[in-house]
Amino acid sequence: MTEALILGAAVWADGPSATLVRRSRQGARLFHAGLVTRLIACGGLGRHPPTEAEAIRALLLEAGVPDTVIRLEAQSTTTGENIRFALPLLAGRDVVIVTDWHHAPRARLIARRAGLHAGSSAPPLGGAHPLSQAKGALREIPAYMAYLTGMKS
Repeated sequence: MTEALILGAAVWADGPSATLVRRSRQGARLFHAGLVTRLIACGGLGRHPPTEAEAIRALLLEAGVPDTVIRLEAQSTTTGENIRFALPLLAGRDVVIVTDWHHAPRARLIARRAGLHAGSSAPPLGGAHPLSQAKGALREIPAYMAYLTGMKS
């Protein structure tokens, strides 16, 4: 059984960020293609309600994913917490991490260090602003350093 961990992203005052929408749609695509059997929506409360996990769940339901295959991890605020807090919700150790391409290598590393057999699946970049993607990629440099030095990531 392979499960997807859909990693959170911002929820704005006017709704889920484009990043959260892309990740949620990618999780739904994986489910509808039969590549995963369950989806775990990850992410706690940011500046605006609902939690990232609840926003992902709503987007998955809108995409035709049955509620019975969705689990919520709604406490995390970092990638490490996304994965660590999702561990009790997993039925097995095989996961596909749904996140952006620039974030996937670090997320897989964290998951593998947590004992998971982790692959990843990034959503298509359609509609993603190039500057936003570049900022995300550059953000991974200090995030790797923080992770490797034992800081919260």
